[in-house]
Amino acid sequence: MGTLRIVRLCDEHGRIVEPALLADALPVHRQLRPMLPESADAYLGKMARICSYGARLIAALDGNDRVLALGLYRVYENTYEDMRLYLDDLVTDENVRSQGVGRRMLDWCEAEARALGCGYLVLDSGTWRTAAHKLYLQYGFVISSFHFTKPLP
Repeated sequence: MGTLRIVRLCDEHGRIVEPALLADALPVHRQLRPMLPESADAYLGKMARICSYGARLIAALDGNDRVLALGLYRVYENTYEDMRLYLDDLVTDENVRSQGVGRRMLDWCEAEARALGCGYLVLDSGTWRTAAHKLYLQYGFVISSFHFTKPLP
């Protein structure tokens, strides 16, 4: 992929600093999370709340500042891996998949994790996302556990 830059969409305190770029990222983010709000205002409000709880956002932009990918991550410590950078969401626009954008996002996240003293880069991925799994396995991720979810009515 030609010119590609990765930018932070919120600051270290979780404040959205690039609201226009984040609004532009909504169609890409909805490719992974179709349940996200359709309106930019509702989306920005939701993402501001999520970032206020500790999440951080990044976007990969092409030379025309078009959003090609979005990442949402958190850094926290737990009992079995100590410090970790956990990727909640990592999505590349379906029109540019398999062109190295996702790998560049993972490279950025790995560098950020190292800079923050994390010993692990972690993510969950839906069982049906086999193309993404191929990238993750090639990148060096291992399948280390099952993820269980119980909806609470």
